[in-house]
Amino acid sequence: MNVMNERCAGLDVHKALIVACVRTQTTSKVSEEIREFGATTSELVKLAEWLESEQVNTVAMEATGVYWRPVWHILAEQFDLILANPARIKNAPGRKTDVKDAAWIAKLLAHGLIEHSFVPPPIIQEARDLTRTRKQLTREVVQHTQRIQKVLEDANIKLSSVLTDTLGVSGRAIIAALIQGVTDPEALASLARGRAKNKHDDLREALWGRVTDHHRFMLKQHIDLILHLENAQLRIEGRLDEILQPFREDVERLSTIPGVSTIVAQVIIAEIGLDMSQFHSVAHLRSWACLCPRNDESAGKRRSTAVRKGSTWLKTALVQSAWAGSRTKRSYIRAQFHRIRGRRGTKKAAIAVASSILTAAYFIIRDKVEYNELGSDYFDRRDKTAVAKRHVRRLQELGFDVEISPAA
Repeated sequence: MNVMNERCAGLDVHKALIVACVRTQTTSKVSEEIREFGATTSELVKLAEWLESEQVNTVAMEATGVYWRPVWHILAEQFDLILANPARIKNAPGRKTDVKDAAWIAKLLAHGLIEHSFVPPPIIQEARDLTRTRKQLTREVVQHTQRIQKVLEDANIKLSSVLTDTLGVSGRAIIAALIQGVTDPEALASLARGRAKNKHDDLREALWGRVTDHHRFMLKQHIDLILHLENAQLRIEGRLDEILQPFREDVERLSTIPGVSTIVAQVIIAEIGLDMSQFHSVAHLRSWACLCPRNDESAGKRRSTAVRKGSTWLKTALVQSAWAGSRTKRSYIRAQFHRIRGRRGTKKAAIAVASSILTAAYFIIRDKVEYNELGSDYFDRRDKTAVAKRHVRRLQELGFDVEISPAA
C-alpha cells in the first residue's frame, strides 16, 4: 500500500489525557514513538513543540465529544489537521488500548485512509453554538409550559381546553392573576384579550377550580423561569444577528425558499457553513445530512432504504421547513410533497422535500442566487403525456371509454 504521509502523527484524545504516536517511514523501515500528554493548555503546547521537533506535518485525531476542540485550536496554526469519524477508523476487535488506538490512527493517516470530517471556520462554529443553544432554550420553555399546564390541571383549571396558547397574552394575564390570589372566575375571564374575549363564557367555566397556595407557588416559579429563558433567547438572537451580519444576504436568499424562515436559514448556515467546496457535490451534502436512502445491499437484495440518523439540529430544521413548505400554495415544494405522499406516505414525502430544500440551499449558497420557483404545475409541464395517460387510465377504471386528441 502506498505511503501518502511519511512523517505524521495520530492522537487518541480523552478528557484528561492525549496519547500521541509519531510515525516515521523510510524506504527501509517504519518507526513509531509514543508519548502521553495532559489536556491542559501547557501540556498541549508541549505536544505541539514535540510534533514540530519531529518534523510532523499532518496530524489526525478522532472526534470525541468536545474534547478534540482544545487540541484542534492549539495545533491548527502549525499543522495540517484531520478530524476523523470514530465509526470509520475502528481498530480490530480485541485490540483496544490508548497506545494501539494512537498507533492505528497514525498508520491509517500514513496511507491516506482517513477522510476529513467537516470542521467549519470559527465564526460559523460560534453561530452553530448560538443556534443550538437557542433551540435548547426553546425546548426548556416548552417543558416549563407543559409543567404549568400540569399544575393548572391539578387545580382543575381547564385553561388549555379553551385557549390555544396557554402562554399567550390572555393566558399570561390570567396566570398572573391566579398567582396574585384572584379566584373569581368572572374576574379571571374578563382578563381575556383579542379573540379570546369571544370565549368569555367558556373561560368562566374553565377557570372555576381549586387553587391553593402550593399551586400559586409552583406557577410563579415556572413563570419566572420562562421569563428568564425568554430574556436569554433575546440576548442570543442579538448576538446571532451580530455574528451573521456579514452573511445577511445569504440568510435573505435562503429565506426565499418556501417554508424556510429566517431562523431556519440561520440554522442552515450554522450547520453547513458557506464554503460548499467542503462537499464533493450536492449528493455528498445530502448524504452527509442523512437525507438520502441508505445503501444496504447483500446477495443482490436491498435490505433497507431507511435514512440514517443524522444531525438532529439540521435534519429537524429541514423537516420542519418541509412541513411548512407543503402548505405554501402554488409552490413546487407543495406539489412535490403531495406527489410523493400519494405513493410513499407522509413521512417519506417530508424527508424527500427536506432533501430538496437542502439541495436548493446548496446551490443558493454556492452560486449566490435566489431561489428559482418552478411552480406547482412543474410536474404537469415536465411530462404532459404521462399525466394524460394517468387520467385516462383512471377514467377507464371508473367505467368510461375515453378518446383524447391534441387541442387545435
